Formats: sequence, structure tokens, C-alpha cells
Amino acid sequence: MKKSFFTIGRKIFGSFILLIVIFAINAAYSIFTIDRNNQIVRETAEVINPSTKAIHELNLLITESKMLITNWVYLQNNQEDKEALKDLQAFRYPELEDKISILVQKWDDTTQIQTIDSVLTGFESLIEVEKGIMGSLVSFENYEDPMLKLMAEEIVESEVLPQTNMLKAQINRISAIKKQEENMAQLNIISSSEEMKRLILILGVITIVLGIVVSVILTGNITKPINTIRSTIFNLSKGILPSQTKNSKTVNRDEIGEMSLAVESLVEGLRATSDFAENIGKGNYKADFHPLSEQDVLGNSLIGMRDNLQKVAEDDRRRNWATEGTAKFSEILRQNNHSVSDLSNIILSSLVKYMKANQGGLYVIDHETTSEESHMTLEACYAWDKRKYIEQKIYKGEGLAGQSWQEKDTIYITDVPEEYVTITSGLGDANPTSILIVPLMVNDEVYGAIELASFEEFNTFEIKFLEKIAESIASSISSAKINAKTQVLLTESRQMTEQMQSQEEEMRQNMEELQATQEEMYRKQRETEMTLQEANERENHYKSSEERLQIIINNLPKFIFWKDKDLQFMGCNEAFAKSAGLSSSTDIIGKTDFDFWGNEAEQYRADDLQVINTDQAKIDYEEPQTDAQGKTNWLRVSKVPLRSKEGEVVGILGMFEDITEQKKQVGEWENTKQRLHQTEEELQQILQVLQEKGVEIPEIITKG
Repeated sequence: MKKSFFTIGRKIFGSFILLIVIFAINAAYSIFTIDRNNQIVRETAEVINPSTKAIHELNLLITESKMLITNWVYLQNNQEDKEALKDLQAFRYPELEDKISILVQKWDDTTQIQTIDSVLTGFESLIEVEKGIMGSLVSFENYEDPMLKLMAEEIVESEVLPQTNMLKAQINRISAIKKQEENMAQLNIISSSEEMKRLILILGVITIVLGIVVSVILTGNITKPINTIRSTIFNLSKGILPSQTKNSKTVNRDEIGEMSLAVESLVEGLRATSDFAENIGKGNYKADFHPLSEQDVLGNSLIGMRDNLQKVAEDDRRRNWATEGTAKFSEILRQNNHSVSDLSNIILSSLVKYMKANQGGLYVIDHETTSEESHMTLEACYAWDKRKYIEQKIYKGEGLAGQSWQEKDTIYITDVPEEYVTITSGLGDANPTSILIVPLMVNDEVYGAIELASFEEFNTFEIKFLEKIAESIASSISSAKINAKTQVLLTESRQMTEQMQSQEEEMRQNMEELQATQEEMYRKQRETEMTLQEANERENHYKSSEERLQIIINNLPKFIFWKDKDLQFMGCNEAFAKSAGLSSSTDIIGKTDFDFWGNEAEQYRADDLQVINTDQAKIDYEEPQTDAQGKTNWLRVSKVPLRSKEGEVVGILGMFEDITEQKKQVGEWENTKQRLHQTEEELQQILQVLQEKGVEIPEIITKG
């Protein structure tokens, strides 16, 4: 054992040195206290007080700025306040900003510096907003403009006032801190002075008492340890471990004290070795033990035996835990593979409990999304704020769960960011210690992810167990989704078949009615053409017949018009005039298609010129038309050339009917057929996948 520095002779010599040191400490502490007080006074006078005053001035300046810009908006003739606001922005604020910038350089608290910088930046931004208001309300006409005035008032209410209040709140916090620093400086000065007074009195009393106490202690410390050592050695020679040993804190560090400590250490070491061996025999491998030294052969051998036995027991425990877990979750997956939701809730609840986690969430990828990128949603949760996350969509690469999806690998973190997730209990909220995210993957395809949060860190064997279970969960989710989709498609197929049969019958009836209507329209069209031709031949002889002809045309169920060779309207029936947005058929005379149809006019005129130039009629063709209300309709159009008595083409006669509803019905019928065909193809694909996976398909489904 190394010889102690505190020999008996040195203790005596040290007692006198101690008295001298006490006096030296008293003098040094007094000088230090005086210097510290002087430093506090200088800092208060040069930094704290000017900073407090400057912050107060900035607070008043921001308040005054809010008042002046409000008066600028609401008090048009208050020229004095307007000049004061300009002076504040141009001179007073820049001077105060320079003053504060110089003082801030002497501050030690970076948080306060960042806050005052944020205030100055925010006030400069506020000044820019105020300048915008000042620029918009300059003249009397600006104030009389209700839109400018309303916009200025809205900016004051929604930007200036809230931002001013926010800046004042920040300034008040800094001002309170500076006031606290000022008060603290004064308290420190008073406290230092009082402490110095107390120390001088205490050291004086200690010096007197110490001389008396040292002489008494030295005498007792020499004889008492010798008697203790003699008794202990006598018991050890008989193989008896003393039940109690002397506390090492009460043993002197001189030559006799070192012997006493050595004996005490030997007794404690033998007792600890005995207790440790007893714990190993009882199977308590976590018992703590420290050898007497690096050369303690018995102690080191016991530690080696303990470690080997503990490793074997721990390996057995982990294997049993993993085996039992695999069997348990295999049974759960086998019994609950019909519904993704039920399967997710049962498996997550069981996983959280089995792995002794505190929270958990199970995300499932929505592979059926066609209108947007594939994403994961929270399908099940355990002790989680489901209302906060249930509608959240997680895309590939987004957050930790999305990163695990993208990389197809496990993510395990123990340095959990603040507010990433909190574990809630009846006693409050707290951040977890570790987060474990494992992708649900089978055949290199990801179906979702499991996220667990715990106050304890997960072991490596627990992570490997969850990765192994995740593959079985992914396979079960895949089967459950296929089963659910199969049921939906079967139901939809039956509904679509019934709907198709109903629509086919309805369409057949509509087609019969449409055919009858078309035959009637063709008959009336031929009658109308004959009537118009006879009316043109008698036009020069019977002036009054023109009026009768107009009446006839107006009563026909079609839209009718006629043009000259220059494609200017010569007339129309009332139905056509109404579709063109005119109040009377006479209003159309002399106008062209450009006056009514916009971009469609060119196509109409091209058709007219084709009929005139070729002297050939165009019968029953379809084209779109936008009416005066902006609605697009589909028309069935016929156009024939108008001839003079000599047979020369002098114009064109056109008529059309609205077939929008007919085309809509035909389109719906075609869409219904296409949807039914698509559903049948998807059902056949799913049946094929199920058959490849070995799933037994009922005979009624394959025949259907």
C-alpha cells in the first residue's frame, strides 16, 4: 500500500500552515470581492442601464409609429402627425437603431441579441408597410377613393396593429430581462459585501477554535486506530469476518490510518467476494462485484464465471422469446386475414404489448390510387393521437416512415427530435427514447410500415424479430386486400350487370322513339322545302304571301334561316332568332355569322360556301353551337342552295334541330358498356392472381 502523505509529523506542521492559509484566504477573498463589485458597477453603468433606456425608447417609438400611421389613414387633415411620422421613419428611428446596435455588441446573451435583431427587422418591415399606406393616401382624391381607403384600413387592422403588438411583446420581454439584470447586479453587490463580512467573522472564530480542536484530535487519532486494528486482525486469524467495520471516512490518513484502511479494505473485500459467490449460486447474474485489485485471482475468476453463465442464460431467453413471438403472431395472422382494418388493429396492439413499447402506428400503402401519387395512411394506432394523423398522407421519401418505404430498410433512432411524437399518459406528455420503423415488405414490394415508440431502447434481437414478423404481416395484408377487392368487384359486377340490362332496355325504347321522331322530321323537312320553293316562285307576284310564309316558318319545329351569296342573313324564323339572342326575326337581316357565333362562325361560313359553290345540299350532319347564354349544344343540320327562276344559285337555306339530349343518352350508354367491360377484365385478372397463389375460387365465381 502506498504510504500516505499525511504522517503524524506533517499533521502537526500542517496545523500551523492551515492557520496561515486561513488568513491568506481572508485577504484574497476580500480583494476578489471588491474587484467583482467594481466590475458589476461598471457593467451596470455602461451597458445595462443604457440598454434598458434604449429598449424603452424603442418601445415608445413603435407605439408612436402605430398611432401616427392610424391617424394618417383616419385623420386626413392632421398634417402635424404626418410630418411626425415621416421624421420618425427618416431620422429618429435610424439614430435609435445605431445606438442599440452599439449596445448590443456588449451583450453576452445571444438569445437577447437575436430577439432585438428580430424586433429591428420586424419594425423595418412594418415601416415598409406604413410607407405603402402613406404612398396610397396622399391627395384628397386618394382619401375619397373608397377602395384605396378600405385597403389602407384593412392593412392597418390586419398587418400594422398585429405586427406592432407582436414587436411590443418581444420588447417587453427583453425589457423585463434587462430590469432583472439591473436588479440582480445590485443584489450581487449587496450579497458580496455581506458575504465578505460574514467570512471575516467566521475565519476569526475558526482560527481560535481550530488551535484547541487540533491538539485534542491528534491525541485521540493515534491510540484509537491501534486498538481497532488489533481486534480485527485477531478475528481474521480465526476465519471470522467482522459484522461491522470502521467507516473509512472516520479513519485518519496517517501511518496508523493507512494500516486501519488496509485491514478494513481486506475485510470488505472478503465479505463482497463471499456475497458474490452466494448470488452466483442462486442464479443472480446481475449482482455487482469489484475485485480487490487487478491481481485478485479469486475475484476475477468469479467474474468470468458469472459472465459466461449470464451469456448462456441470456441467449436462451432471447431464443425462447423470438420463438414464442413467431408462433403467436403466425396464429394471429392466420385467424385474421379477411379485413385489412381488423388485421392491422389486432396485430399492432399485440406487437406493442409483446415488444413492451409505449406507442405504435401501422401504415398501409394505398395502391389503388389513380388520381395522385401513391401514399401511406395510418390504418391502425395504439396509444396514438389518431385524430391528428388519421387523415395524414405520407408519400414516398416523406418523413421517417416515407424514407423507410423508399429505402426498403429499417430505420432506428435513439436521438428523437423534439415534438416528433409524444407519449401521453394520465400524468402528462413526454418524448420517447427510441423510434423503430420497419417496412412491411414481401417479394421486394412494400405494402406499408410499422412504427413503434418506446421509453426504452430496442435490443438488436427485438429489431430482427420485428423485421422477420413484418414479412408475414405484409403477406397477410396483401391477401386481405386481394380478398376485399375481390368481394367489391364481385358485388360491383353484379350491380353493373343489372344496371346494364336496365339501361339496354331503356336505350332500345329511346332508339325506337328517336327513329320515329327522325322519320317524322324528315317528312316535315321535305314538306318545308317544297313550301319554301313554291313561296320563292310566287315571291314577285304575291307580296302578302311573304308574311304568310314567315308565319309558316315560325311555326315549324326546327331552326330555319336563309342567306344571300355574300352569306348575309336575309331572314329566319323566330326559333332561330331566339337562339341568336335577337328579339325579332327581322333584326337578323344584313348580319353575318360573325355577329353571333364568334370562333364557330368560320366553320359555318365554310359549310355555306361549299353548298353554294358545289350546288349540292348537305343533309343531316352534326356540329356544335354556343348559344347567346354561352351554353354549347349539338345540332343536326341540313343546308340546300336557293335558286332563282332561271336556276341560278342566289343563296342558301339552312335548318337544324337540337340533339344534345340524344347524344348525351348515347354517350351514357357507351360509358356504361365500357365500365362493365373494364370491370370484367379486372375481375378476370384478380381471379388469375388468386389461382396463381393457390387460393381456392368458388365454382359460381369462375362461371360468373
